[in-house]
Amino acid sequence: MADAQKLEHLLGIEDLEVSSIRRLLDRGKKFKSDLEKGKKKFIHLRERTVVNLFFEPSSRTRSSFEMAAKRLDADNINFMADSSTSVVKGETLIDTAKILEAMSPDFLVLRHGSAGAPQLLSKKLEIPVINAGDGFHEHPSQALLDALTIETTKGSIEGLKVAIIGDIAHSRVARSNIYLLNKMGATVTVCGPPTLLPPHVGRLKVRETYSVQEAIEDADVVMILRIQFERQNTKQIPSNAEYYRLYGLNNNTARQLKGGAIIMHPGPMNRGVEISPQVADGSNSVILNQVTNGVAIRMAILACLEEDRNRGRV
Repeated sequence: MADAQKLEHLLGIEDLEVSSIRRLLDRGKKFKSDLEKGKKKFIHLRERTVVNLFFEPSSRTRSSFEMAAKRLDADNINFMADSSTSVVKGETLIDTAKILEAMSPDFLVLRHGSAGAPQLLSKKLEIPVINAGDGFHEHPSQALLDALTIETTKGSIEGLKVAIIGDIAHSRVARSNIYLLNKMGATVTVCGPPTLLPPHVGRLKVRETYSVQEAIEDADVVMILRIQFERQNTKQIPSNAEYYRLYGLNNNTARQLKGGAIIMHPGPMNRGVEISPQVADGSNSVILNQVTNGVAIRMAILACLEEDRNRGRV
């Protein structure tokens, strides 16, 4: 992969070259294989420190980055910007990050409610910044772990038909996945009520539909997204029950999937709203595989950033 772009940060999928996506996926597959063989410790980040700076709640992403850092033999510090920190006293994002950088960490993993926050810090800090989700914008590591899950299940992304169903308008996961899937040769259909699809969604090079049945027809992969009520100014569906009746993936709709189709969900799941418990736990579901693959792909992100930083020092 000598022709891959140098990774100084991981800020999003939109500007990531296909060669770099391929490099990260291949490294993730290697880590996944080693982990499945029982290997627990790697030395890629020995004597390095990873700081997780989260301004929004998280369980999977934060824990996954923490586990990835520990597997790579790095020290890890979790910093939640809540009532116990100086953020409530008016300290700015840049000041908080600069203070943390003054303690000599080697990586900063940032989750923030404002789109562009990781890009801002990447221009202010000397260490690699990893976007763990910024507002409505992107969630690149989630798209990469989803891609790793698809490839290890289906063999290849190219030529697949992928349906993304749910709150597309407020989902950074949807955007990162759309960018990645398009780059890797998949055909993407997005589905949801009109109030949960972004304006001019066709500009993202996807097909749109308001019908779940139409969306899942011939789909190889079905990604279900939760409704992100916390990002909505007003309630944009009549009720949870009405949404589930029209857009929830349940046993009846799941029966319409073609053979071999897989069902994904980035979590957290709202069972009985966007997906039934039976489908979430059924034979087509690879939701727990996504969680497992999250550690491997985040190990790959950290390892590749470290390699390219060392390459820059030569």
